[in-house]
Amino acid sequence: MQKKLHLGSLLAAVLTAGATLSFAAAGPARVIEITGNDQMQYNVTKLEAKAGETLKVVFTNVGTLPKEAMGHNWILLKAGTDITAFATDSMMAKDTDYIAPKHKDKVIASIGVMGPKQKGEVTFTAPAAGTYTYLCSFPGHYMIMKGTLTVK
Repeated sequence: MQKKLHLGSLLAAVLTAGATLSFAAAGPARVIEITGNDQMQYNVTKLEAKAGETLKVVFTNVGTLPKEAMGHNWILLKAGTDITAFATDSMMAKDTDYIAPKHKDKVIASIGVMGPKQKGEVTFTAPAAGTYTYLCSFPGHYMIMKGTLTVK
């Protein structure tokens, strides 16, 4: 009888540990490191994810020029967003990290403007399958400083 009790306790412990491990494995976000530089370039311009996947983007401005002249942000836009209209309207929106208030509803995730050697991060859930543009909306940067997130 005593052996059966220990076996039952052992089985319960194994099942509990297994459930905990499964939960922990599904929980953490996949970290994506992206940098921006003084040449207005992201080091990563193509990302892939699964719909519903938790992503954590860590963005670092590796440049040396002052924030006022060469700040960078990272903005992931909803599919179908007119990026030219978004960027043009956002050029004057310094107080909102160059996201025009009228376009805020087109943003899935964003990291504010970073100066030299500054780092920011955002965690979000990958949207439905499709192709999404991310860009830097600091004045004059979006035409060069952009990339795509493909969600499958």
